[in-house]
Amino acid sequence: MRGIGCLFLSLVALGLVGCSSQPEQGRYRLASDEAPLRTPTAAELYPLTPRPEAIGRRGNLPYEINGQHYRVLSDANGFVEEGIASWYGQKFHGHLTSLGEHYDMYSLSAAHKTLPLPTWVRVTNLENGKSVIVRVNDRGPFHSDRVIDLSFSAAYAIDMHRRGTAPVRVEAITFDQPGFDDIPAHFIQIAAAREQSNLERLATQLKENYQLSATTRYQNGLNRLYIGPFTERQTIHWINQLQQDGFQGIFRVPVENLP
Repeated sequence: MRGIGCLFLSLVALGLVGCSSQPEQGRYRLASDEAPLRTPTAAELYPLTPRPEAIGRRGNLPYEINGQHYRVLSDANGFVEEGIASWYGQKFHGHLTSLGEHYDMYSLSAAHKTLPLPTWVRVTNLENGKSVIVRVNDRGPFHSDRVIDLSFSAAYAIDMHRRGTAPVRVEAITFDQPGFDDIPAHFIQIAAAREQSNLERLATQLKENYQLSATTRYQNGLNRLYIGPFTERQTIHWINQLQQDGFQGIFRVPVENLP
């Protein structure tokens, strides 16, 4: 399907908010990040118990930061990664994460570039063997030599808060929960055109190449071609796949908003 002309010209505003995304002028009170004025309490360091969660409706679509394109994994099963961890603190405290939650530097949380939000992971400091379970709810770190950004408490828990970085292993914690995340949430709009015949040809190609059935709806003077409905994870998978194959300008539409 690579090379199919885009029939819909509008661009998708992803609205990504992340710990290392480029902020608008004046968004942050501090110009550079700082450690907090106190260390975490015993309650703040108390180990978390991972629990199954539905994939978030924010922060899970493909995005671009500093000219680099990122595609979010549709699931975290079997995910293991080693590399350099860093941490982020006061500058971002209280601001929204990519998942739409307020960042708390004293919570056990983390930012990752491509894991689905939220994902639970175990992070092990390879220098001292200490590990911590964190909930990934943000995007970052946007540095080529780093794989995960930890909250200050998480960094403190594995004794890397003083130096600022450490080599780590990141292991996803997943759950066998059949049917937990299988509620249809979105359609994907593929294209829009005044001539329905153009969309019919595209619908045939989608059926032949991807075995996806498409439907056409008329709205605001245009015929619109949709595929779906999909669960949140299926939506991520198909947006990633179709964009990779040359479909630009596609975007998700909540099931309840379909014309």
